[in-house]
Amino acid sequence: MVKKQRPVNLQLTTISFPITAIASILHRVSGVIMFFAVAILLWMLAQSLSSEAGFASVKAMMTGGFAKFILWGILTALAYHLVGGIRHLIMDMGYWEELPSGKASAAVAFVITLILSVLAGVWLW
Repeated sequence: MVKKQRPVNLQLTTISFPITAIASILHRVSGVIMFFAVAILLWMLAQSLSSEAGFASVKAMMTGGFAKFILWGILTALAYHLVGGIRHLIMDMGYWEELPSGKASAAVAFVITLILSVLAGVWLW
């Protein structure tokens, strides 16, 4: 009987992920958020195109803080997914594949997304 050595501690809170791994995971998470956001946005579009009253109800709903927060989250996820996708495309072309440049590009992607997120918040509120 062969005894396999397995890790004893698999608590994710104690594992330190590098910035490149965090960027990759967040890119996938933002894609999942956008997948579910499509349903919300299509519902809003259908309501607003159904009638004049439907448009007025969507317009009234969008004046609330909760709806603006949800829309801000959707725009932030879209911004990060777009920036992360461009980063991945550049990496697929053979650039930024080394560890130092990969870390730098991940940090730049976070900063650009933060700027776009703030701009989306200013635009919505």
